[in-house]
Amino acid sequence: MAKTKTAYFCQHCGAQSAKWTGQCSSCKQWNTLQEEIISKPETSGIKAAAKQGPHKAVALNEISYELEPRIDTKDEEFNRVLGSGLVPGSVILLGGEPGIGKSTLLLQVALQIGLKVLYVSGEESERQLKLRADRISKDHSNCYILTETVTDRIGQQIEQLAPSLIIVDSIQTLQSPKLESAAGTVSQIRECTAELTYYAKSTGIPLILVGHITKDGQLAGPKLLEHMVDTVLQFEGDRNYVYRILRSLKNRFGSTAELGIYEMQGSGLREVKNPSELLLSNYNEPLSGVSVAANLEGQRPLLIEIQALVSSAVYGTPQRSATGFNSKRLNMLLAVLEKKAGFNLASKDVFLNITGGISVDDPATDLAVVMAVLSSNADSPLPKGVCFAAEVGLAGEIRPVQRIDQRISEAEKLGFKAIFVSSSASVSDQKRNIRVIQLGKIEEVIAKIFSKVQG
Repeated sequence: MAKTKTAYFCQHCGAQSAKWTGQCSSCKQWNTLQEEIISKPETSGIKAAAKQGPHKAVALNEISYELEPRIDTKDEEFNRVLGSGLVPGSVILLGGEPGIGKSTLLLQVALQIGLKVLYVSGEESERQLKLRADRISKDHSNCYILTETVTDRIGQQIEQLAPSLIIVDSIQTLQSPKLESAAGTVSQIRECTAELTYYAKSTGIPLILVGHITKDGQLAGPKLLEHMVDTVLQFEGDRNYVYRILRSLKNRFGSTAELGIYEMQGSGLREVKNPSELLLSNYNEPLSGVSVAANLEGQRPLLIEIQALVSSAVYGTPQRSATGFNSKRLNMLLAVLEKKAGFNLASKDVFLNITGGISVDDPATDLAVVMAVLSSNADSPLPKGVCFAAEVGLAGEIRPVQRIDQRISEAEKLGFKAIFVSSSASVSDQKRNIRVIQLGKIEEVIAKIFSKVQG
């Protein structure tokens, strides 16, 4: 009887070791090595299904290529994040918290794409998927459901069905007969991903994998998994809000700065064509501590509402809290206000919130954050119809941001009357129905706003 082969794998980075050690030699994490069985049979159904013979080296100048048309998913937000559609043979990893809507999004894509799709589910039954599909669409003719977790059997079904798109929900539930370790272990995740990736690259069929999320918000499994795929997408949102955001963390075929926004409804996810209108609140009367920033997510201009609350510190140490905004950057902006504008905020609590449950990292938000804080501190509302698009430097200077004309056009489209930008910004001379106010220092903006000089 052959001896069972085992090895130790790091559950954090996937590194392999011949013996157990307390610390992983690769990622330096402690107590992450686990023993797994690695005995390997000779057969592998999914690789055999895509086998096309040996490859040989080809000179680079002998390789000819044509720009392949991308596959339209019939979902504008999904296409935007991918880079205008699915690339044939690409492997996409979609991650997100449990219950956020990953399965709903992919089932919705499978039903509306108009191609033969194989949806492999290792977590839900056929009945559960049928009930969800009936809420999304009535046309199910091109979508095939397979509730299977063994990669060899999945490979056989793929070979028989010959789909145009494969969706696997989720990669943590699959198990390869080449390994005897349990499903969800590092070796199983890596082997199953390698087999499916081999098939996708060999046949040119795009593959979408669903990945679980750890408590830290990272994709479960080794970091090696993210290197094996072409695109890594993050589906995020707050369960207390109806909005869902699709971000690209890695994309070999497009930009990683794009953003897709959805609204969760009973019938599925609805694409949000103009998110600025939904993220801005309509108040009957002006409120203090509220400002609007003209942000840019990828190529899409996005106007967001910023709320700030400044109050006297009850405890000895003032609190600094930011939701959807970098707390360290908030502290930096408060220090600039202390030093350059003369505002005493060191003894006050400052709370900041980006409405809609989204997170922003665009430097153009700085000026709007500063004005929201000062508005709350003075308990004086900002002028109606005013928004901001500029970065604030450590010297109190107003710095320009990229694509300022797009931001101004979006603000104009939504009916804003004035926008504050840097005096160094290159603004085009075209005629607009919005006033562009260019200033160079934070003191000038404060004087302009709080002296109630309306332009």
